This record gives sequence, C-alpha cells and structure tokens, in this order.
Amino acid sequence: MKWVTWVFFALLALPAIAALGFYLRPVSYLNAHVYLQEHLVGIESRNIKVDGYRVHYLAMGPASGPPVVLVHGLGGRAEDWWNVAPVLATAGFRVYMPDLLGFGRSQQPADFSYSVRDQAAVVVDFMDALGIKQIDLAGWSMGGWIVQLIAFEHPERVSRLIIIDSVGLNIKPAWDTNLFVPASPQQLDQLDALLMPNPPTIPPFIVRDYLRIFSRNGWVIKRALSSMKTGQDVTDNLLPQLKMPVLIVWGSLDQIVPPNQAQIMHSLIPQSQLLVIPGCGHMVPLQCAAEMNPAALQFIQ
Repeated sequence: MKWVTWVFFALLALPAIAALGFYLRPVSYLNAHVYLQEHLVGIESRNIKVDGYRVHYLAMGPASGPPVVLVHGLGGRAEDWWNVAPVLATAGFRVYMPDLLGFGRSQQPADFSYSVRDQAAVVVDFMDALGIKQIDLAGWSMGGWIVQLIAFEHPERVSRLIIIDSVGLNIKPAWDTNLFVPASPQQLDQLDALLMPNPPTIPPFIVRDYLRIFSRNGWVIKRALSSMKTGQDVTDNLLPQLKMPVLIVWGSLDQIVPPNQAQIMHSLIPQSQLLVIPGCGHMVPLQCAAEMNPAALQFIQ
C-alpha cells in the first residue's frame, strides 16, 4: 500500500513539476516541442564536422534531389526555414538548413571570428563535407550577405541565388544595433517592432527567459555585429560581377533593411529579379512564406 501511495503522489506531482519547469525555462520546453515536431514529420536533424567544429543542420526532401542550401540570419537558426523548406522538398529538391557556427544547435567556438566572410567559408566547407558540388543558394538578412560572398567567390558552386531582406551594402543602419542583444523587456519590444509589423505580445515569463538566453549567448551576436560594422566585407562592388540568375525578395515594411536597399541591389545585378511583398516586414521566410514560395520555387525550377 505504501508503494501505491508513493506512486499516486508522484503522479500528482509530475504535472506540477512540469508546469514549474515550463514557467522557469519556457524556451527550453518550446524548443523541445519544435524538435519533436521535426522528428514526427521526418525532418532529419544531423551533426557534421566542418573545419574541426560541430555544425548542426536540418535536411529534408529526396536524397537524390537537386540540392538547395538555406542560410539563416543573425541570431537565427535552421528552423527559421520551416515555412519554406517543405515546399521545396515536396517539389523534389534536397533541402539543407545549417545552423551557422554560434547559432541554433551548432558549436559556439570562442576562437571563431563570426564574421560574414568566415561564416561563408564554413558554409562552403559544409557543402564539401556533404559532397555537394553545386547548389541553389538562399540567404536571409545576415545570411543574405553570406550567400552574396559565396556566390562571388565560388560562382561555379552556385546555380541560382536568392537574397532575402539582406544586408551587405555599405549602408549603416539607422537604428540602434545594440537592440539585437536586448537587455530589458523594453528593448525586446523595440527589437520586435523593428522586425515585424504588429508584433505579438509575449508573456512576461517567456520574455524573462529570452533575456536570460540573450545574456548568455549575446557575445556571439556582438562579435558578428562588430565585424560587420567594420565594412570590410561589403558587397557593393561585388554584386555587378555576379553572373548567375538572382532573385531578390523583400518585405515592403522592412525597417531593419529598408526596401530602397533592395532597389539598389536590383540595379547592381542586371540579371536579377525583384519581388517586394506588400505588408511584410523583415521576417519574410517566417511570416510571408506563402507569398514568397511560389516565386522562389518557379525561380529555382
């Protein structure tokens, strides 16, 4: 009877323990839910050694399909492409979504620069590690800058290029870049307002956990921003030399990288196509994929 009593009270206690854990570390629970979803729908989650570092990536689509590599932005992760990758995979493409070094579930080496140029080298070496010779390549925000450098330095490796709400031009932001490592609920609200129109309200206990994570991992973002601010890797002079087909996709309400920069990139790349999505901010792959996907799929097909 004592054993039964203990089991009874343990079963009663489990929901309370789970609820307390969710309250204290909600982001961990939300991530676990996302990872479970990936497993259930058949998205492959793998790790590979690249330049001596552990790089995590997601993959989906037929193994023999034409390869597509999707590169996320600053502070992002492979899961940012969830609304894009399934459309490409269903069309027969093999889609790879790496977590850049320092982000997502990849390693955070203290001796890495986190510059866009060094991240670009890691993406190329990631392709080599997988035995991929040529790809269709897409990048969003900082990832867009990274893929511009890859396309310029390794044109033989890139069949088609998609640039989404991308930085890279020699234009300084008109907003406070310190907001990318928010230290207060107010700064997190300001960042969300820059990233998207009408941002959702986040419960205070989740805000607290996000700020804890920014406090722990913000050094990676700061190091990347510091490198970008030097302007040493800007692409103004590189873009006119690109020869592959290029699709430029932008949110009409982007405040992080205003749409006039899309027009500049379009003018610098004579063979480029430009798609501006009305009413969308900087978060195109997450919030406006339904408007982007048909054009992106037609472009790479």
